[in-house]
Formats: sequence, structure tokens, C-alpha cells
Amino acid sequence: MSKPDNTHAARHFVLAAGGTGGHMLPAFALATELERRGHHVALITDERGAQIPGRPDFLTMHVLPAGRFGKNPLKWIAGAKAVWEGRNMAIRLFESFQPSAVVGFGGYPAFPALWAATAMGIPSVVHEQNAVLGRVNRLLAGKVDAIATAYPQIERLKPKYTGKVHLVGNPVRAEVLALREEEFPALGEEGLFRVLVTGGSQGARVLSEVVPDGLAMLPPALRQRLQVTQQCRPENLDAVRTRYSNHEIPAELGTYFENMAARLGDAHLFIGRAGASTIAELTAVGRPAILIPLPIATDDHQAANTREMVKAGGARMVRQDQFTAKELAKQIKAIADSPEGLNKAAHAAFNCGRPNAVRDLADLVESFGGAEMMDVIRVGANNARGASQGVAVGQGAAREIRERLKP
Repeated sequence: MSKPDNTHAARHFVLAAGGTGGHMLPAFALATELERRGHHVALITDERGAQIPGRPDFLTMHVLPAGRFGKNPLKWIAGAKAVWEGRNMAIRLFESFQPSAVVGFGGYPAFPALWAATAMGIPSVVHEQNAVLGRVNRLLAGKVDAIATAYPQIERLKPKYTGKVHLVGNPVRAEVLALREEEFPALGEEGLFRVLVTGGSQGARVLSEVVPDGLAMLPPALRQRLQVTQQCRPENLDAVRTRYSNHEIPAELGTYFENMAARLGDAHLFIGRAGASTIAELTAVGRPAILIPLPIATDDHQAANTREMVKAGGARMVRQDQFTAKELAKQIKAIADSPEGLNKAAHAAFNCGRPNAVRDLADLVESFGGAEMMDVIRVGANNARGASQGVAVGQGAAREIRERLKP
């Protein structure tokens, strides 16, 4: 009698993510993939995370107290109490839900859930979206079974934990991933040069002040072909509109754009911040970029996020204190002075993409608990090339992980 195929036997998984889109959206993507494979998935988050749009209808959500530890010591006791309460609530949930593994995506709400999982002996995985290991993931690195990463180099990761690392990438939205199959938009000698500018809620003002004047300093042959789409803060809209009008540069401005994926697909050049989701989408689609890391980002992680793309030639990074109109014009001219140069940068950005991120992350998660599962990506001396290209390597991954991750 042949052995039954248990590769996709239904199991239970719990995902835990902090209350920002950067943590929540990859969790939503993984939940969708695991559910597609026939598994049951639950989400743990806090009250902020519960408000993030995009949660799949099937995904049951449990709101737990997270506890936050700021710079004020007077709040530490309350934070510790909330973490302990969240841990106990997570233990009760795990006792009834019986998860095969718990997956954390960073942020304070992930900590109580993963603390409970490690205390109960439940296999646990953390996913790090940035090129710097976040605070919560640093606290848990020694306890969890695997660390999934989005970049080949991760700062603030202790060398003794590198054996746990699996390079998978950052999951991106399906509508963005679909654009990977499309060619980079042709840029003829007289065609429109489309520029997409976004800054997010924490710093769009500097882009609103610098970008219009920087574009106006481009050579006339390039400036006259500009078509700009720019996201602005509400309070900056009128001023930015006036700047573009004075420079006679056509620009579509708004505080929010519904069809951002389509706009990214049409763009020849992106100018904006360097958050993990932004980098993942730029490299998934293959779009050249001028990146200005948010200077107040924790551990300067946005600057670290740019490293791979810049080294490949797909982007240029400018620190905010050096981000002037003159410097922007210089960087744009360097990357887009000719159609050939722009196409080369687009190709370099494309090659940094990891379009199979959600599949590879799901393979990794499935390898814990239950029947032996599909192969997973490992980053190591023997298979670094396969991992960097998103290729599954090795057989019997679940057994290998167990043995190699033993202390």
C-alpha cells in the first residue's frame, strides 16, 4: 500500500503582528497562502493592528494587550503587566487552537504570543521585513526555531543565530506582483517621463518642498517630458500645486491614490522613502528609484533597506540632510539621462526582487510540526546561490531544521 500524501494535511497556524501596515500586510499575505493550502489560520494583534485594512475575511482575529516600553520608566510597570496578561491570554488560545507553529512579524503585539509559544514548546518563526533585526525579533532570536529574512545581510543579528536564518523576501500584494510579467514602459526620445513620488505619513513634507524644485532643474529636454504623480499631506497640497504650476510641470497630486499599483506600473522612476514594503514592491516590479530614508526610523533601518538595491544599480540613496533640489536633479540625471541607463537601472532593481516570498515563507512555516513538508530555503555555504534566487533546496527540510537548530 502506498504511503498517503500528507504534504498539505490541514493544520492550525497562529500569526502575530504589530499594529502597523509594515508588519500586518506580510501577515495577511501569509495567511492567504496558508488558507489556500487548506490550513486554518488565526491572527493575534493589538487594537491598532485591528484597524489596518486588508485583513482577509476568513482570518479570525484575536486582540491582545501588547504592552509598550517607551523611554519613560514610569510606564514600564504597566507595559510589563500588559505583556504578562497578553502572554496568558495567548496560552489559553493555544491550548484550544493547538497550533502547529506560531509566526511573528515584529512589533510589540508579537512578543506576548511568541513568548507563550516558546514557553509551551510550540515551534515558532519570526519574519523580519527590514535589513535590521527589529527590537522584538532581537529579543526572541535565541528562542525561536527559525528567522525568516527579506535581505541577504541583516544588521543587529548575532552571529550565533545565523544557522536559523532563511532568506525568503517580503510578500507583496498580488496586484503588484502581477506587474512583474510586464515590460518596463518604453521611454522614447520624445515620450513622457513618468515620475511617481510618495512619502508616507511621516515625512512627505520634505519631498513636497524639494521634489518640484529639483525636477525644475533638470535639462529642458528631460523636464519638458515630465508627468508627475505625487502623494502629499493635505496641508501641503496647495503649496505643491503652486510650485509645479510655476515650473510649468504637469502633476497629479493627492493625499491618497486608490490604484497605486497601476501607477507604479506606469512609472519610469520612483522618488520616496525606503520602507520594507516600498523596496519589496519596487524590486518586484523592477522600477528605478531615488530613495530618501526616513531619518527617525528605528536603528536607521530604512538606510539599511536601500543597501542591496543601491549596490545592484537599481537605486540611488540620498540622506535627508543632503536632499536638496540640486542634489535630486543630479541623481535623476545620473540614473535617467538616457533610455538605456534607465532600462539598465530597472533591470537591476528587478533582479533584486524575490517574487516567491510568500510561497517560500509558507513552505518554511509548513515544515514545522505534523507531517514532513516541502523543502525550504536555507542560507548557508552550500546553498546561498539557490536561496538568493528563491530556489527551494534540499529534501527532508523539517528534519534538517530540527537537527541544525538544536542549541
